[in-house]
Amino acid sequence: MLRLKGEHIYLRALEPEDLEFLYELENDPAIWEISGTTTPYSKHVLKLYLENAHRDIYEVKQLRLCICNKAQKVIGLIDLFDFDPKNLRAGLGIVILEEGDRNQGSGTEAINLLCNYAFVQLNLRQIYANVMEDNTTSIRVFQKLGFAPVGTKKDWIYSDSTFKNEILMQKINT
Repeated sequence: MLRLKGEHIYLRALEPEDLEFLYELENDPAIWEISGTTTPYSKHVLKLYLENAHRDIYEVKQLRLCICNKAQKVIGLIDLFDFDPKNLRAGLGIVILEEGDRNQGSGTEAINLLCNYAFVQLNLRQIYANVMEDNTTSIRVFQKLGFAPVGTKKDWIYSDSTFKNEILMQKINT
């Protein structure tokens, strides 16, 4: 089982007992803006997803890990997606579910752990992230970790009856 340990959090593979957390997160309309979700997920569908979560990143082009605090509570998820081993790149997405668990350094530590894993173990050259233009906290975190804004996707996300810009951020392992 993949487990990456930091000072305050650790990352681990999804387990069947994560069903309730996944159900709460995936069905939170506040998260839908960044996840692209438009309808709720049933527990049945999420259970099937968990049954297949063990599949290799080279096969499914995604790696989703739980972010756990020292008390072993799952507080969020972090993903590598659009894994492209030919061009040595992948996207990175992260979400911390509860407001009280945000702005505590957990996201920064999780991104750092996953980037190190991706660069060392998967031999990636670059990782990119898509961040809403108004999410200044996430933009600062990614910049602090060496990601640079490389472009703006104008009117990329339609949410709350308005279009929003999305910033493409990129980190290249040199």
